Amino acid sequence: MMKKFWIAVATVLLAVTSLAGCGQANTTVKKAPTLVKSPYEDTQFLMGTVVTIRVYDKGKQSALDDAFARIKVLAKETTVNQEGSEVDAVNAQAGKKAVKVTPAIYSMIKYAKSYSDKSEGAFDLAIGPITSLWHIGFNDARKPSQAEIDAKLPLVNYKDVVLNDKKQTVYLKKPGMAIDLGGIAKGFITDQVVKVLKRDKVSTAIVDLGGNIYVLGHSPKGTNKPWTVGIQDPKKSRGTAIGTVPEKNMTIVTSGIYERYLKVDGHVYSHLMDPKTGYPFENNLMGVSIITKKSVDGDALSTATFDKGLKDGMAFIEKTGYAEAIFITKDKKVYVSSGLKKSFKLLPDSGYTLAELK
Repeated sequence: MMKKFWIAVATVLLAVTSLAGCGQANTTVKKAPTLVKSPYEDTQFLMGTVVTIRVYDKGKQSALDDAFARIKVLAKETTVNQEGSEVDAVNAQAGKKAVKVTPAIYSMIKYAKSYSDKSEGAFDLAIGPITSLWHIGFNDARKPSQAEIDAKLPLVNYKDVVLNDKKQTVYLKKPGMAIDLGGIAKGFITDQVVKVLKRDKVSTAIVDLGGNIYVLGHSPKGTNKPWTVGIQDPKKSRGTAIGTVPEKNMTIVTSGIYERYLKVDGHVYSHLMDPKTGYPFENNLMGVSIITKKSVDGDALSTATFDKGLKDGMAFIEKTGYAEAIFITKDKKVYVSSGLKKSFKLLPDSGYTLAELK
């Protein structure tokens, strides 16, 4: 899993421009917030990635401090192999006893198990034994032997993660099991940051948690105008978009096989792990962008869709009723879900072709 790992490789480009003529005037008699042309901005390197937050509300610079403080607390609790991490505490007691965790971490783990079930294991929070074997994204990354993978696969089963809502405890049934929240942690934390900003009465902001993008409110370029969000070309450097979508109060999460990978004997192995095989996913997908109201949903769905591939992944998205998706295949074709057919615009010089599923 470890999707969108803690590396500063953004998979979504945010263009801070607005689309003309979109939306209608708000007839509610309410004083509009005063926005600044140059936002209050802070960038910090956290969780192994670059985190940037921009706030456009006048006088709300202090909201940046509150937002980053929340990120640091949650990052410490969720990161694997870090002293003081609650996830490490749970994994250390696998097969021994249940571990009580903080409400936020319990909520994250419960959500991860719920999505594991919804996706029928395509997303599996118990993928830890496999991701630690490959360790893609670290200096000691390697291709494990088939015997090593076979030994770890029986430990990957979200159904063996036991939660107790009353006691707020997490128990892993088998020794050697390990949960890995890398597949949803950035999304969960992004949503928490948005809550902090709203609590601080921020109406217009951009949150970029290493590629997990959330656009809060409308573009500062015009009243009630959406932001123009660029979808990153998964094969090129940050800032190269293949197309755009207009959005506000939404999140865009992208997974791609070129975000982080291991090359062995000429074969490229992605960091996106298949819980069923113990190997990286192998299909025709190069990148998937998910657009939802909650970033944590986008994280989980992007992993689940990679497992299912283009056709089944698109069908899975359409069934949700709350998410849209942009699929990019290795043959440079772009497929969009039904809710984006009128709003997604493919850039003419992108080198990609808009296609329809048959």
